[in-house]
Amino acid sequence: MNSENLYFQKEISWLAFNERVLQEAADPSNPLIERVRFLGIYSNNLDEFYKVQFANLKRYVLIEQEKGNASNAKNTLKLVHQKVIQAELKFETLYNELLLEMARNQIFLINERQLTSNQEEWIKKFYKQNLRQYINPILLDSHTELIQFLKDDHSYLGVEIINNNEIKYALLELPTDKISRFVLLPSDSASKNKSIIFLDNILRYCLPDIFKIFFDATEFNAYSIKINRDAEYELSSEMDSLLELMSQGLKQRVTAQPVRFIYQKDMPKALMELLLTKLKLTENDAMQGGRYPNLKDLMSFPYIGRTNLLNKVLPNLTYKRFKQFRNTFDTIRDRDILLYYPYYSFGHVLEIMRQASFDPNVTHIRINIYRVAKDSRFVQAAINAANNGKKVTVVVELQARFDEETNIHWAKTLMSSGVKVIYSQPRLKIHAKLFLIERKENERITRYAHIGSGNFNEKTAKVYTDFSLLTADPMITEEVKKVFNFIENPFKPVTFHYLLVSPQNTRMRFMELVQREIDNAKSGKPSGIYLKLNAITDKEMINKLYEASTAGVKIRLIIRGMCILKPQIPNLSENIFVTSIVDRFLEHARVYIFENNGLKDTYISSADWMPRNIDNRVEVGVKILDTGIKKIIRDIFTIQSNDNVKARIIDQDLKNNYVQRGNKKKIRSQIAIYDYLNRLENDK
Repeated sequence: MNSENLYFQKEISWLAFNERVLQEAADPSNPLIERVRFLGIYSNNLDEFYKVQFANLKRYVLIEQEKGNASNAKNTLKLVHQKVIQAELKFETLYNELLLEMARNQIFLINERQLTSNQEEWIKKFYKQNLRQYINPILLDSHTELIQFLKDDHSYLGVEIINNNEIKYALLELPTDKISRFVLLPSDSASKNKSIIFLDNILRYCLPDIFKIFFDATEFNAYSIKINRDAEYELSSEMDSLLELMSQGLKQRVTAQPVRFIYQKDMPKALMELLLTKLKLTENDAMQGGRYPNLKDLMSFPYIGRTNLLNKVLPNLTYKRFKQFRNTFDTIRDRDILLYYPYYSFGHVLEIMRQASFDPNVTHIRINIYRVAKDSRFVQAAINAANNGKKVTVVVELQARFDEETNIHWAKTLMSSGVKVIYSQPRLKIHAKLFLIERKENERITRYAHIGSGNFNEKTAKVYTDFSLLTADPMITEEVKKVFNFIENPFKPVTFHYLLVSPQNTRMRFMELVQREIDNAKSGKPSGIYLKLNAITDKEMINKLYEASTAGVKIRLIIRGMCILKPQIPNLSENIFVTSIVDRFLEHARVYIFENNGLKDTYISSADWMPRNIDNRVEVGVKILDTGIKKIIRDIFTIQSNDNVKARIIDQDLKNNYVQRGNKKKIRSQIAIYDYLNRLENDK
């Protein structure tokens, strides 16, 4: 078989994942406002795809053209374009269907031509009191360097200012970072109808108020545009510090070449050509859109109306064992703890850090930061610990894509508070989710460690599913300390037995673990591989799974996003079955389970099976030693494997067909897991 037929193109696989998000918007069993928000998630995902995946693909095509090579990447580029257009048509149809459904629920999304006289007066006041201060028109003339300041991801209105036969042009930026994109309009007191207007349409209505103070005009017209810029940047090794490197890199991103330009499809040709010229793009780089080409804001569409328009709230579970001990350290020392967000409250981890910050016995706290909340209580606890005279070391990953500015801010704040701040090496991101607390107990140091799959982020912990292992097991905590030492001294030799640490031993250990299953299958012993990942794109590991499948090893994969492995190929991957779960929570946990002749070795990790996670990042996975926790993780994986409501089959055609339930009991894994964990807590 041709090697190209062994794998999906990763960009096409990614687009198939985003189609699954679109399926959630189309699913009538989801509450109405949740469906609208899924449209926003789809739109936001697509923006990120263009800034990263598409930009990389386009860059690769240009490199191959320079070399004079014929490349499949160019064909992939065309296929991506076709797939996006097809998906965007589905999006537009869905958007219009949901507008009608909202109207049936007395929620009306209206434009500037549908206002009542009272609403017109209200909007004029709203503009003057709340909006005008943020409106700074950009006049488009021969001197305008548009590519230098047009912001990535922001919405703009391209404006025609017409005075008889003379036409001038301007741009208006929508200040959605200052004012909500959705404005609730006053309605008749006797009416139960709710009217919402886009901020775009308020500006459209107020164009005369904006421009007539300087321009004589007989007509104003406005058309939406947006751009996505290449998110990559070059880091020069000549600069003094990584902080300076990252600051310079962010400046490059701001002025990076646009990779996508979307314009309202009825925009006059003269205005479109002017914008393309100033952005140094061609018509091939442009994509037609509707009146609102930037709809990622639908993610935060306001709740208006009845409670049945939103998902039923699942209250955070409380880990009851914390109440049985004097403090959190006594709880962890008694027995390892597994938390699974968002089912359990992230507040448990925040409380551990809060207690550590003023516990007289705590001497040293080490933390990895990748993405944290804007007003992070986690970071504030680290600062408080330093204020209390404790030694605090924080590894800040400045290269966390799209969070670089936030992390630069935190790095400076931490340093000014007396915290020792460490950065990763350029191009070697630290993606591990670790903290290590050293505590003096009975004249000896006891260590408490956190190893997880998710960030220390209060916001994402409400919607991302992630595991946290909390342990005082000296075999594990000693190795966590070695990870922090490795980060500070990456060229010093180090070995690990209980941890999978990229780029040190992860690939080698994966190969050994899969090979053991192959050997067991050939020997007639129980074998099997069960993986839950966000993505699997590493061809070397995929080939090893193909080898295992050929040897008779049953392989069960649950992959949320990109999966370039092709399952169910006769004589190659017929023993590999893959599903993807997309539901109200974003599946983010990584789990590896290897049958090992019935011992069922179980790991949780921060690493997907991608080259970057295995070879080019610091990632940490841990072997679960506690038998009770092993069972919980396996039970959760079994529930997810049996999902027949929100699971889609990844087949050779990437059709995203739902798993068929037949006569089986309905299992929606995210709800079933909540019920399972709730029963565990009630049984304690």
